[in-house]
Amino acid sequence: MRLVLATRNAHKVRELATLLTPHEIVELPADVVLPPESADTFAANALAKARTAARATGLPAIADDSGIEAAALGGAPGVRSARYAGDDASDAENLAKLLREAPAGSPLAYVCALAYVDAQGGEQLVEGRCTGTLDPDPRGDGGFGYDPAFLPDDIADGRTMAELDAAEKDAISHRGRAAHELLALLDS
Repeated sequence: MRLVLATRNAHKVRELATLLTPHEIVELPADVVLPPESADTFAANALAKARTAARATGLPAIADDSGIEAAALGGAPGVRSARYAGDDASDAENLAKLLREAPAGSPLAYVCALAYVDAQGGEQLVEGRCTGTLDPDPRGDGGFGYDPAFLPDDIADGRTMAELDAAEKDAISHRGRAAHELLALLDS
């Protein structure tokens, strides 16, 4: 099935194209304007983007909203993960702010809401989670965002998410788990 992906994030395009095989991921046309991620939940943001892409293209659409939640910060940065240090903040600036504000070793959770909207307006929503702890010494070249300081609970050897190879990360990540759930729905 061809699925238009409602994102401009190149990292997500690559990840989801792999995770949703054998379905074909189609890039969002440049003239489609996505709504701002202004909702209070990952699910609401993902659904708004998928609805917009499906209406604009006439194709089934998927969209995710994802981020990291720190228990010590009451769930922050949450839906503001990409803008935690400011609207135009880089990944490095967002990570630096998290490291300043959350204590080392504090519990974290990556969360991904993945929405599917078909051409007739039918909707499905799935969620994936990956739990871990905050490592005060970021390391690794893989991944993006908060990955260099995220020690996943599923990996016992002390590597951060940014030190895992793509297959290891896909097997345990929040986006990988959400994609697995969506594949089950699409294939049923």
